[in-house]
Formats: sequence, C-alpha cells, structure tokens
Amino acid sequence: MGASLTDTFLGERYRRIVKRRGHMKALVAVARSILVIVWHHVIPSQTPVSRTSAPTSTPSVSISMKRELRKFKALGYDVTLTPTAARG
Repeated sequence: MGASLTDTFLGERYRRIVKRRGHMKALVAVARSILVIVWHHVIPSQTPVSRTSAPTSTPSVSISMKRELRKFKALGYDVTLTPTAARG
C-alpha cells in the first residue's frame, strides 16, 4: 500500500491499474511487481563468461548442434564439422 502512494514507477502502476481493475487487484499487481524486482536482485544470475580466457584449439559446438549431429548419425550419415573463415 505504501508503494501506491509514492511518485515512482510502482505508484504510477497502481494508479493505472486501479482505474480499470479496482483497488485490490491493483494492490496485488503492485505487490507482484515488488516480488519480481526483489527476485531479480536476490537470486544470483548465471556466472558471466570470461572474455579473457584463451580460445580453445577445437571449435565449440553448441548443445543444439550436437543434438542435430546425433540425428544425422542415427540416419546413417557421418558428419564432420570444419570451421569456416572468420568473419570480420
């Protein structure tokens, strides 16, 4: 309820929703917004990928690419991946 009285994003959100949906639904919507904000601050995100790590000698193949390779092998094909020239 306190957030609805402020001149912030949450207060404006409350005032927008209360016009169309009513007091209680607007309060629940603002409470949910607060929970989402807290969730994103409390839960740690995935660890960032280090850009300083040395490149590997073999090209990295994504999980989806590996899945597709298995499908080709199941069909009886032998697939070899070769890296193309670097785009620049």
